[in-house]
Amino acid sequence: MALWTPTAARMAAQVATWQACGDRRVIFLDCYLRMTRNMLAALDAGDFADAAWVAHLLDRFAAYYFNALTAYEQGEATPAVWRVAHDAARRPTTLTLQHLFLGVNAHINYDLVLVVAELLHPEWSQLTAAQRRQRYADYTHVNAIIARTIDEVQDEIVEPATPALRIVDLLLGPLDEWATVHLIAGWREEVWQHAVAILTAADAASREALRSAVETRTLRRAAWVLADPDLH
Repeated sequence: MALWTPTAARMAAQVATWQACGDRRVIFLDCYLRMTRNMLAALDAGDFADAAWVAHLLDRFAAYYFNALTAYEQGEATPAVWRVAHDAARRPTTLTLQHLFLGVNAHINYDLVLVVAELLHPEWSQLTAAQRRQRYADYTHVNAIIARTIDEVQDEIVEPATPALRIVDLLLGPLDEWATVHLIAGWREEVWQHAVAILTAADAASREALRSAVETRTLRRAAWVLADPDLH
């Protein structure tokens, strides 16, 4: 598995563009790029039982991000959770951690549900119980790569943009990173359950109702990140 893929190259190019023009959306995407590089390294190291499936998941996941970005930039219909995140980037009052968690929330709590359902749908009925457990194990192992990435993001992205957080990091030690890792791991567990519910739903109307519920839940979390009770 190459450590530099077209997906990673596209992320890096967009990061460079946004850094050059001061676009605050770079905060999330730089974090996402680092996570992607660490995932590629884990794939190369043989960390996953089915590397091909995980690599496909990684690429499709990124495609959802870039599809939403392209739609927003071109004034086309954009998932509501991404519209909130991109709109917030235009406001100078949006804080560094808000930029970061708006992106994390939209991409994990909404996009990832759809991606996992998309990838599992063609094969789910043919997978044995053991094979389903393997898929889930590979999916949850990503949490370990997230944990390894958190310190890097804190030290190289968040703290330079928000120097006061350095004091918090020194006082709390690993506690703040631990809380973030466990928050995201909890979100990702919900994602798996929602994805399985969607792909096993009885019909298209049921799937759409489940997708809509996921979107509503994700928008509520965006409102929490922004401290905006009117966002729903």
